[in-house]
Amino acid sequence: MKKLRLQTMIEVAIFASLALLLDLLPSLQFGPSISISFAMVPILLIAFRWGFLAAATSGFLWGVLQVTIGEAWILTPLQAFIEYFVAFACVGFAGLFMRPIKQSLKNNKTTTAMSWIVLAVYVGAFARYFWHFLAGIIFFASYAEEAGQAPFIYSFTMNGIAYFFTALACSIVLVLILSKSARLITSAKQTENKKIA
Repeated sequence: MKKLRLQTMIEVAIFASLALLLDLLPSLQFGPSISISFAMVPILLIAFRWGFLAAATSGFLWGVLQVTIGEAWILTPLQAFIEYFVAFACVGFAGLFMRPIKQSLKNNKTTTAMSWIVLAVYVGAFARYFWHFLAGIIFFASYAEEAGQAPFIYSFTMNGIAYFFTALACSIVLVLILSKSARLITSAKQTENKKIA
């Protein structure tokens, strides 16, 4: 794995902070426990600029910041670790699509690039919500019982709805931004290759 350069590390930290700020804004609420947020957008931008490692690091920092400022919903240390450190870091899986996204944007294949972006967003969001789904089964079974459902069904429904619509919202925002400003992604390599004094 490549070591993160100074430029990348600065962006990783800044974009984790931006994700936290977006998370603090009011989100779209559907019922008491389903919310749709655009907070993954900065982490996804890092994924498309720098790849998996940078995005996973930025997502991990986003989780750390949530816990640090008291915005995390913590039942047990293990639940907090899974839902805030592991799950948020897993958004970085969107970075596995960095090369085809950059290549398509550089070759002015906008439709292809946007298709890769949407796929990457859904993969990153799925990787995140998979852990929320598991945590829901393990740690939030009592909520399922109150709702008269099996923990598996309850967690699948709650997290599945949040996953689908959050990924859709983030996809729309990223397609709108990157169809007009592809340079946000394609300029990253030139910046990375510059020597840092």
